[in-house]
Amino acid sequence: MNLQELTERLHQIRDNNDWRGFHSPKNLAMAASVEMSELVEIFQWLTEDQSRQLPPEQLAHAGQEVGDIVLYLLLLCSELGLDMDQVVRAKLADSERRFAR
Repeated sequence: MNLQELTERLHQIRDNNDWRGFHSPKNLAMAASVEMSELVEIFQWLTEDQSRQLPPEQLAHAGQEVGDIVLYLLLLCSELGLDMDQVVRAKLADSERRFAR
């Protein structure tokens, strides 16, 4: 996945629709949270086993919500001047250091 290309494509959509004024870090964080809530809703009331074996329609819906979350986070990183690849790798390295056995 080329994060730079994805971010540029998102910026094109944003700019074509005059959404830049709405894409503050606060708004993007809130939008990502709303999409996360929509993902959580798919799993609400399911058993552990059911959550691991979603029917095709629900699995596709979950994928759409994951995509929404990732795209909002890419835009958030862009607005904050963060390199998503770098921050994710740094966090992974920290988790490996803290939790590896």
